[in-house]
Amino acid sequence: MTDIIVIGGGPAGMTAALYALRNGKTVTVLEKHGCGGQITHSPKVENWPGTAQMSGNEYAEALLDQILAQGADVDLAEVTRVEDLGGVKKVYTDDGQTREARALVIATGVKHRMLGLPGEEALVGEGISFCAVCDGDFYTGKTVCMAGGGNSALQEAILLAGKCSEVIMLQDLDHFTGEKKLQEILFARPNVRCRTGVTVTALNTDGAGALTGVTVTEKKTGKQEDIACDGLFVAIGLIPENEPFALLAKLNAWGYFDSGEDCATQTPGVFVAGDCRQKAVRQLTTAVGDGAVAALAACRYIDSH
Repeated sequence: MTDIIVIGGGPAGMTAALYALRNGKTVTVLEKHGCGGQITHSPKVENWPGTAQMSGNEYAEALLDQILAQGADVDLAEVTRVEDLGGVKKVYTDDGQTREARALVIATGVKHRMLGLPGEEALVGEGISFCAVCDGDFYTGKTVCMAGGGNSALQEAILLAGKCSEVIMLQDLDHFTGEKKLQEILFARPNVRCRTGVTVTALNTDGAGALTGVTVTEKKTGKQEDIACDGLFVAIGLIPENEPFALLAKLNAWGYFDSGEDCATQTPGVFVAGDCRQKAVRQLTTAVGDGAVAALAACRYIDSH
């Protein structure tokens, strides 16, 4: 029996583990992919208080080392179901194991939103990418498109502009929504051009199935245009993965946990943290803040039962 099982190994989950461990609780972190979450896709993190610049990978690795040194158990396994037995929460994972804990912190984060186009899934990793720091080198000296106009899209495009011969920004709105400073940095690059008010409506491939470009459609006129490119990066938002826990914690209309700043749910002993929770601001700082709040709430729950 573990005191607290943390589901998710991103910044919120690992911070929850850290705070619980420092309060004398035993903690198991279950992560289905690899610890770090979305922050590992950020080549530069420049808004962490007290640190001028770091990579997302550097941050994630340091946090993982920190919780391991404090005594955390970290297992790679996907949680498929949770059973609430009152004072005991039974967690089922895809490796066939069951684990029990007195309390849970769910910090499942989010996944990348897809364009929803025919042939898209087959092209992921084979022409379609989500992470410039991971895949940008493959497109050195080539032309890429970037679908999206928020902070993530702008940050990814800045990195790509330093490697690629041309970066073409494709935004469905008539303006970009990311920070003005990021826009200034990106649009000052001579190899960046922009198309606003267009939607990517088709993925074009050659006879071997390799991506050769995209078709965009102007939202106002319906006019279509083929744009040749060697790769397409997609940064159009994120989707929570909370469905397996819907009986434990209410979801809002967008699938996020319908919990407030106390990170509590309707199930005693179950708390939520990070980007998977409804909130106005989703940043690294707010994720780790949630992790601390949820962990301390879980510790209080255990101590009072």
